[in-house]
This record gives sequence, C-alpha cells and structure tokens, in this order.
Amino acid sequence: MKKYIIDTNVLVSFVTERNLAQQDIVAPLFEAAARLKCTLVCHQFVLTEFVFVMDKVYGTPKETINAMLHDFIALPGVELHQQTDFSAVLSLWPSLFTDFGDALIAATAKTIKGSTIVTFDLKFIAGLKKLGLITL
Repeated sequence: MKKYIIDTNVLVSFVTERNLAQQDIVAPLFEAAARLKCTLVCHQFVLTEFVFVMDKVYGTPKETINAMLHDFIALPGVELHQQTDFSAVLSLWPSLFTDFGDALIAATAKTIKGSTIVTFDLKFIAGLKKLGLITL
C-alpha cells in the first residue's frame, strides 16, 4: 500500500480554506486513506507544529484543535510515526535543510522506503529532489 508522509502545511491546508487549490490536491489523499487505499504517515512533530500553527496563527480554540486531532488520528489509514533517527536528521540539518522540521520529515522518508512526501513548501521540495526523495 502506498505511503504518503505529510508535512504540516498539508494538514493545515486540509482543515482550513487558506488555499483551496492545495485543499483540492490533498482532499483525495485523505479520502483514499479513509477507504484504506493508502496510508498517511504523520510524524508526531507535524502534530505539534499543527497545534502551534492553528493556535497561534489561526487563533483556533484549543478545544477545536483537540477535536481536529482526535478526528485525524481516528481516521483509518493514518499512521502516527514517533521514532526519530536524530543522527539522520542532524546529517541533513542545517546543511541541506535550514528548517529542522523539514530535515526530520526527510529523514523519516529515508527510513520508509518507497514513500512519497506531500508538501507545498517549494524550498523543501528542492532539497528533497537533491536527496532523490519522491514528492507529490
């Protein structure tokens, strides 16, 4: 089954209307995961960053963010990833990725062979291409 590693911006675009074009791209992935046609891999760091963005940037009530996380985690086809190979992360940060979270997601993708990273961050995508990692 195909595994998609999602970046924070993917989750934010799915639950907000900040960019409808991005939402149109990711909605089918969430629907496919709900039907167990693919797996959405979400690192715990993405959840932490999502909470921060929804709280501090969008001013979303914490209770609402909590409900969003409950719904997301309960979605069939979602796999939470909690392990981190910090040696791999540090080999990528800050030399290739200036954003620590990007290095963490890239290192995660290196451990999940055949996975595809889903992000809308063009700078991150450029770094992923240098590593030969697949992006959507």
